[in-house]
Amino acid sequence: MCAKAKYSIILPVRNGGGYVKECVNSILLQTYPDFHLQVLDNCSTDGTVEWIQALKDERIKIYPAEKPLSIEENWARIKSIEKNEFITLIGHDDLLDKNYLEVMNKLIAKHSDASLYQTHFRYIDSDGKRIRNCKPMDEVQSAPEFLGAFLAGIIDTMGTGFMTRSYDYDICEGIPNYPNLLFADFELWINLTYKGYKATSPEECFAFRLHQSMTTTSSDIKFHNAFGQFIKYLEQLKQKDSALLKVIERYSISFIEFYCKGLSHRLLRTPIQKREGQTVSSFLRTCKEYADILVPGNEFNSSKKYSIRLAKQIDSNFLTRSLFLLFKKIRSKPVFS
Repeated sequence: MCAKAKYSIILPVRNGGGYVKECVNSILLQTYPDFHLQVLDNCSTDGTVEWIQALKDERIKIYPAEKPLSIEENWARIKSIEKNEFITLIGHDDLLDKNYLEVMNKLIAKHSDASLYQTHFRYIDSDGKRIRNCKPMDEVQSAPEFLGAFLAGIIDTMGTGFMTRSYDYDICEGIPNYPNLLFADFELWINLTYKGYKATSPEECFAFRLHQSMTTTSSDIKFHNAFGQFIKYLEQLKQKDSALLKVIERYSISFIEFYCKGLSHRLLRTPIQKREGQTVSSFLRTCKEYADILVPGNEFNSSKKYSIRLAKQIDSNFLTRSLFLLFKKIRSKPVFS
């Protein structure tokens, strides 16, 4: 890599197509010039690497994988590469506004004691059109405040747009190894925030792309396993800090209820042979176990929600389950909410 800069923008990618071109161009247009773009290419075969190389921009460094890697393995490489003082991670289909680094630089100067930084952002669709703004965030949040807002569902948290010191990232052991990295970024953000605090700029400085297929690209079983891994992480946090314990006991039941509903519906649309023995009924029992682990003596009851009762009833019978899967092939929109 060429002479040291202040910032590293790290882009893991495999076959980024047209989106990676938009992403890279948005990075190279930054008004704050003191950065490197570090591309972790995962054996792309669609011309991604060749296009980036053709830019001949000295700020870009490509790290090719020696063999095809899983998404978890490719993102794990972030810890092993040489990085500048501050790093930010970006998905290949997301976009940075041209003032992202400029705003971040001012935020860091204002909050030099913070350990995690972010700006506000917007969601865009596959065509780049705005879907909505992110939910508003406080300028300063402690780890318990950040965790509470996440569990209560009053903030939006994605993997793009966060910034931290490389030293802190490495000390925290980088991004955790979750299936398909589901929930992994949030565990990392909490671990980093716990070292100091999170500072957020009110300016909107990047775009996170939502695809219509996003809810189906991750294996349903991987999603369930990642959810269980995150519950274990919350259990560990309870032992770490009394303030975190209070937040978890206050908000984790509503968090579990939210995912109990969503993941039971995902399971219902998964063919039985791909579930590794999981049923809606068994998953509901698991959710109750999670609730008991995090909040002993809780009043969690998945049967209170009609849509969950309906999912359980449909899944209990081969005929209704088969008819449901057939219906889902015809109608892709949510069946019940």
